[in-house]
Amino acid sequence: MTNLEAARTVPDTGGGRRAWFGLAVLLLPVLLVSMDMSVLFLALPTLTADLDPTAAQQLWILDIYGFLIAGLLITMGNLGDRIGRRNILLAGAALFGIASAIAAFAPSAGVLIAARALMGIGGATLLPSSLALISNLFPDQRQRSKAIGVWTAFFAGGSAVGPIIGGVLLHHFPWGSVFLINIPVLLVLLIFAPVLLPEHRATALGPLDLPSVILSIGGILPAVYAVKHIAEYGPDAEALLSALAGAAVLTVFVRRQRRLTEPLLDLALFRRSRFSLAIGSCTAAMMSLAGLSYLSSIWLQSVTGRDPLQAALLGIPMAVTVFVFSVNGSAVARLLGVRWAFALALAVAAIGNLLVLGIGVDGGAVWYSAGSAIAGIGYGIVFTLVSEVAVAAVPPERAGSAVGISETSFELGNALGLALLGSLAALVFRSAGEFAPTLGETIQRPDADTALVHAARDAFVTGAHTSIAVGAGILLIVATVAAVVGRGGRSAVTQPIDP
Repeated sequence: MTNLEAARTVPDTGGGRRAWFGLAVLLLPVLLVSMDMSVLFLALPTLTADLDPTAAQQLWILDIYGFLIAGLLITMGNLGDRIGRRNILLAGAALFGIASAIAAFAPSAGVLIAARALMGIGGATLLPSSLALISNLFPDQRQRSKAIGVWTAFFAGGSAVGPIIGGVLLHHFPWGSVFLINIPVLLVLLIFAPVLLPEHRATALGPLDLPSVILSIGGILPAVYAVKHIAEYGPDAEALLSALAGAAVLTVFVRRQRRLTEPLLDLALFRRSRFSLAIGSCTAAMMSLAGLSYLSSIWLQSVTGRDPLQAALLGIPMAVTVFVFSVNGSAVARLLGVRWAFALALAVAAIGNLLVLGIGVDGGAVWYSAGSAIAGIGYGIVFTLVSEVAVAAVPPERAGSAVGISETSFELGNALGLALLGSLAALVFRSAGEFAPTLGETIQRPDADTALVHAARDAFVTGAHTSIAVGAGILLIVATVAAVVGRGGRSAVTQPIDP
């Protein structure tokens, strides 16, 4: 009996009707986890007025979720390979639901941050297990490719549709409703997943290396803290020590992975040009998308004066293009080849971001809708190709591990986009005048006359322009690298990846 045969604990579903129903169940947690990356963008002004968080707490409310997912995805992907992907999916769904209820009724910013952290831990179990289970549900390569495209469309589309759903909810209900909506959806998952999803565990794999788990988390968090601290207070000894500590721990982590027979992070995957290209492209795309979504949501409400629902409706064109091109990303790769598909997609996303620079204090909604829709074309193609490359990179029994790496690039890119591009915009904003730390706080100041409010809005737009332009520049750099350095010609994404 092969390792793959030993890893299967139930008969293969064969990609029939039952498998497609199973995929529908898997889409539920994917949609929720991706929505919760962006659903708070529109809720932030209302939430700020209610809980009165500091500028640092506002960033932590947004960022702690993504950073904990990024820090734990690789661990949870490996854990799912060992204890069962369906088992860890159900455990994560239960934790995500409990944390959502706590977040919905959080009495303070501190409690909300803690609840978002628990949601991040739960979300880290949901993403790799759901994508890895697709390889069990769909053994046929073409069906699997189609299923991954649908999965990615919901994952990528969820981030885009999150503000729209949030806008509808906030138009009728308090801000806690953006979390309460998770609970009935997760109940459906908990009821139907044991019936429709096969269990899968790789019996040939050894136990998780706990020191690697500790080192991976212990390296990421200090590095993240250093970035946030510099953004709020400027460079100082505390930020420097935190950055050095994070770098030192991550260095030890990487060295340990090179010595282990079964590493938590398989560094050999990064010697494969197509895999490295996919991870780099995804990280760059998510950075720019996170910065664009965060800054544009503030611009739509605090600068143009739209309510959450009106702001959400302007995001529909982008949600549509992300979804459509995620489903059809594989066709682009078959036509152009993997590296050229990545290069083209990143360039299109960059062009869309540059068009968004047409926004201003007194208008620009058309530029925003058109530019974000064009950017969505590129984002959709990138995201589906990354998922396919990850699944094709390893044998099915190690799919959770490889998927954990690819999903980490999604989450890390999202978190870095909020931390770095958001912080850059904040620095430009604060340097333009005697404003409060954020635009919302400045507008709400008792002494905020018309001139001060207009100056603050103008400063915010300048900061947003700067950050969005930097995000577009990153996309163009990675697109150039994909076109010039990438290898693999016109090979299809689902073909075996050569070292």
